[in-house]
Amino acid sequence: MTARDTVLARIRAALADVPADETPEDVPVPRDYRRDHAEGSDIVALFAERVADYRADVTQVSAADAPGAIAELLTRRGVSSLVVPDGLPDVWLPDGPWAVLREPLSVPELEAADAVLTACAAGIAVTGTLVLDAGPGQGRRVLTLLPDYHLCVVRADQVAGDVPDALARLDPARPLTFVSGPSATSDIELDRVEGVHGPRTLDVVIVTDTQEPSA
Repeated sequence: MTARDTVLARIRAALADVPADETPEDVPVPRDYRRDHAEGSDIVALFAERVADYRADVTQVSAADAPGAIAELLTRRGVSSLVVPDGLPDVWLPDGPWAVLREPLSVPELEAADAVLTACAAGIAVTGTLVLDAGPGQGRRVLTLLPDYHLCVVRADQVAGDVPDALARLDPARPLTFVSGPSATSDIELDRVEGVHGPRTLDVVIVTDTQEPSA
């Protein structure tokens, strides 16, 4: 008997007394563990702090100042070609010397682009994580993998305190991607290398107004 056979046999034995018509929703799962490690904190400030811990630059601005902040960051990074997903609010796309690239885009076009500007589905304060779900203003996952610089705009009301709260807001049927800082890895000697599996540089703009921007 293989290890796989052993595992499956144990699962079948454990399920032997479960009625055939029972579903997972019929049996409540105890959730008495601590679900929020940000309780009592200013979650937006905590989110900004934890994102910065991952070597990402964080800017907090009002909605009125967001376009200027985005333009300043794109200028500072020397962006000449910018990928913009469908559904990104026009107010977040300031005028500038950069060429705006929109879908459909080929892999060579994405690899040649300097940067991508996106929204997000949620932010997680405790872990300093961005969550993308391919929704409006985010696009398909490859858009935020190939360009070397990712600029992400997060509304303050999208920031959840901890992972359970964030998951409750998200649609599990959508393709969820969790991003904590720029792409990085380390070799056996712990030498950090950035930009291996995704963008080398990540900037996050937190819009402190909670009102949804107009497209």
